[in-house]
Amino acid sequence: QVQLVESGGGLVQAGDSLRLSCADSGRTRIRYTMGWFRQAPGKEREFVAAISWSSSGPTRYADSVKGRFTISRDNDKNTVYLQMNSLKLEDTAVYYCAANEYYSPTDRSAEYDYWGQGTQVTVSS
Repeated sequence: QVQLVESGGGLVQAGDSLRLSCADSGRTRIRYTMGWFRQAPGKEREFVAAISWSSSGPTRYADSVKGRFTISRDNDKNTVYLQMNSLKLEDTAVYYCAANEYYSPTDRSAEYDYWGQGTQVTVSS
């Protein structure tokens, strides 16, 4: 069974960088597409980035993070990463990783079957 655990969140200043990790502690080794979503207070959950099961496969990004965030994965470690550079105040949110077995990198949260518990990212001025 897939069990996703995020880590790496914290409090940073605007312009700083942060790297989030999401590990599949279930070690299922099924070829899942992985995605990152985020939810700010009072707002709906929104898509951030997604990557196919292959580390060299296609990726997808929200327009708001293109050029600043990079998603990657290490299948040997069952871990997906989100490198966040040039962080802005509006990046403050709880960040969730998610997995889906059947779709190519998608920005639709309904197409993800498994979710982590989330990790808080707070960007201050």
